[in-house]
Amino acid sequence: MEIERKFLISELPFSLEDYPFHLIEQAYLNTSPVIRIRREDERFYLTYKSGGLMVREEYNLPLTREAYNHLLPKADGNIITKKRFLIPLNDTLTAELDCFLGAFEPLMLVEVEFSDEPSARLFSPPDWFGCEVTFSPAYHNSTLSAMSAAQLKAKAFLPVGSRPGKKE
Repeated sequence: MEIERKFLISELPFSLEDYPFHLIEQAYLNTSPVIRIRREDERFYLTYKSGGLMVREEYNLPLTREAYNHLLPKADGNIITKKRFLIPLNDTLTAELDCFLGAFEPLMLVEVEFSDEPSARLFSPPDWFGCEVTFSPAYHNSTLSAMSAAQLKAKAFLPVGSRPGKKE
């Protein structure tokens, strides 16, 4: 079970250089239900995610590098690449800050995973977290992977005021 809240980040009030990170590449074999392959540094996974927004079933199965490379050309849509920084919030919670690379740059999303729904609902985000997008499927990576070239060029994944050529 995955229980998480997700927020947009527009600006960071600190440097990321002191935080550990993972390099992630992921692609989608299916988006409903979500079936994803992921390379995280030198580890490889096949993931199934059920429908849902804050609470979803999630199963991760290990893959070999060879299996990942075999499946990658079979993926639909955009391959997503990002740097995931791990930023401790307290003794039990870690902010996973995704800084997207390539076509999705400069998108930044932060996720916080919880052990149960009451904890997730009671969470008060720090001031540097922006607009909450937990309940918006538009910010699921599977949705981003299905964007057209025109949407990517227009930076359709960014809030309106952040898009090139757009005014709030």
